Amino acid sequence: MSFADPHGTEPVLRSGAELADAGAAVVFVHGRGGSADDILGLAAGIARPGVAYLAPQAADHTWYPQRFLAPLEVNEPWLSSALAKLESVRHALAEAGIVDERIVWFGFSQGACLASEFVARNPRRWGGLVAAVGGRIGPPGTRFAEAGDLAGTPIHLGCGDPDPHIPWNRVEESAAAFRRQGGSVELRRYPNFPHSVHPESIVFARRATAAISGAD
Repeated sequence: MSFADPHGTEPVLRSGAELADAGAAVVFVHGRGGSADDILGLAAGIARPGVAYLAPQAADHTWYPQRFLAPLEVNEPWLSSALAKLESVRHALAEAGIVDERIVWFGFSQGACLASEFVARNPRRWGGLVAAVGGRIGPPGTRFAEAGDLAGTPIHLGCGDPDPHIPWNRVEESAAAFRRQGGSVELRRYPNFPHSVHPESIVFARRATAAISGAD
């Protein structure tokens, strides 16, 4: 593992259609302490023909060491390496002929924060973003004002409230920021729901995947 790029050589697990045969993809991003293998298991709930499911693995099971609310610099170089890892997955999909608007990003907890940050920093029409228990990365008071147009990308942010790791106000701030970028945002607050993926997040992912892979 390189200190400058800790996630660079970590594997990317796959299931579903082979990339050469796939017309769409869902990229799962695991949370702190989780694994690519664990989160890839969610693919069973949204499985469709012709869709590839991918899950990159974080070094030491952690995308960045400090909280997502910490100053950005204290999470470097891990944060930049993590964002680069997602870009490498996108590049592999592009090489296989899978365009951005046929890619759904699905992150849980720390992975939801990372996927949200990647989509915000790379605005375009994506197939979708499911941020299950997460939000944009940055300390309290951060003004999220990225340029660019998400062009109606369907986005789901769902989180329990209270949550031990993700303050609800940050989820709301993230939803507002995505709307300013032109995302079509579904914001869901689940009172007293535990720190886990809500079934509605799976339903949204299934719907977004169906939209990019063809109707039943």
